Amino acid sequence: MSANDALIGAHRPAPELVCPAGSLPALRAAVDAGANCVYLGLRDATNARNFAGLNFDEPAILKGIAYAHARGCKVLLALNTYPRASAPEPWHAALDRAALWGVDAVILADPGLMRYACNRHPDLRLHLSVQGSATNHAAINFYQKQFNIQRAVLPRVLSMEQVKQVIERTSVEIEVFAFGSLCVMVEGRCALSSYATGESPNTHGVCSPAKFVRWRDTPSGMESRLNGVLIDRYDPGEKAGYPTLCKGRFNVGDESNYYALEEPTSLNTLELLPQLVKLGVRAFKIEGRQRSPAYVEQVTQVWRDAIDHCVDQGHRYSPKAIWMTVLDQLAEGQQHTLGAYHRPWK
Repeated sequence: MSANDALIGAHRPAPELVCPAGSLPALRAAVDAGANCVYLGLRDATNARNFAGLNFDEPAILKGIAYAHARGCKVLLALNTYPRASAPEPWHAALDRAALWGVDAVILADPGLMRYACNRHPDLRLHLSVQGSATNHAAINFYQKQFNIQRAVLPRVLSMEQVKQVIERTSVEIEVFAFGSLCVMVEGRCALSSYATGESPNTHGVCSPAKFVRWRDTPSGMESRLNGVLIDRYDPGEKAGYPTLCKGRFNVGDESNYYALEEPTSLNTLELLPQLVKLGVRAFKIEGRQRSPAYVEQVTQVWRDAIDHCVDQGHRYSPKAIWMTVLDQLAEGQQHTLGAYHRPWK
C-alpha cells in the first residue's frame, strides 16, 4: 500500500472541495478554480444567507447548474432555515423546484422538510446542514434512518477526537468546515440578533438583516447600529466589518469598546488536512457565500492545491507558506485559528 493509499484508504475516493457561491460570478470563479461542489441559495428566507444582493433567482440558478455540470462540478442547494409553521409553502416550493432543476443535493436542517422531500422526491439526495446541530453519531444515524441523508455537515464545536468518533460510528459521509469566518458556533441555535430585531436567523435566513443596519459618522468615530443597538464604533481609517452582535465591541464593567463575545477571526485547518483526510472526512467546506468572487477564487485555488498536494504527497504534506500568506490576507480580522479542533476542554 502506498503512502497515498494509507492516507485516504485504498478504495476511498479523494475528499471533495465544497465552495460558496453567493452569485453567478462567484459560482463561475469557484468552478474555474477547481471546486468539486458549489453550494448556493435562493433569494428568500429559505437559506441562512438571505442578504440583499446575494443568491439566485431561477434564470441564474439554471445558468449556474449548466455551467457547473458542464465542468464536472456538483451543485448543492441550501434550504437550511426552518419553515414558519404558519407558512411552509415557500420551503416546499423550493424543494419541488430543486428536484425539477436537477441539483445534485439539497442541504436541509428541518426534519419536516426532510420528510416532505422523502415523500415527494425520493431520488433527491439529502445533506444534513450544520444548522441541524447534529454533533454525535446517534443524531446523524437517526437522520439517516428516518430520512436517508447521505452526508452531514458537522458543527464547528467538535475536537479532532470527537470528529474521529463520529466518523467511526456512522456510514453517513462527513463534511467539515475547512476555512472561513467563525461565529459563536451554536449553529441552528443562535438567537442573538432576534433580541435586537425580532427576526430570527433560523427562520428569516440572516442575522443582522440589512434593513435594521445603520451607519453614522459621529465626533467619536463611525458607529454601526442594529435596530438602534450600538454594535461598534470605529476610529478614523479603521476597517469596519459587517455589524453582527456576536462580533461587536461593547462597554462591559470597567472595560470599554472591546470584543465581549468573540474577536473576528477565521478558521483555517490547512495544517490539520492530512489528519482529517486520514480520519475519513469526505468533504471540506469553505465558508463565505457573502464574500466576493475574488475571495472565492483565491480561497478555492489554495484549497484545491492543498487537497491535491495532500492526496498526492501523503505523509510528506505540509502547508506551503504562500497558502498561509494568501489565506491570512483573506481571513476575518487578518488572523486565523484551529477553532474547536484543538480546544483542550470537552
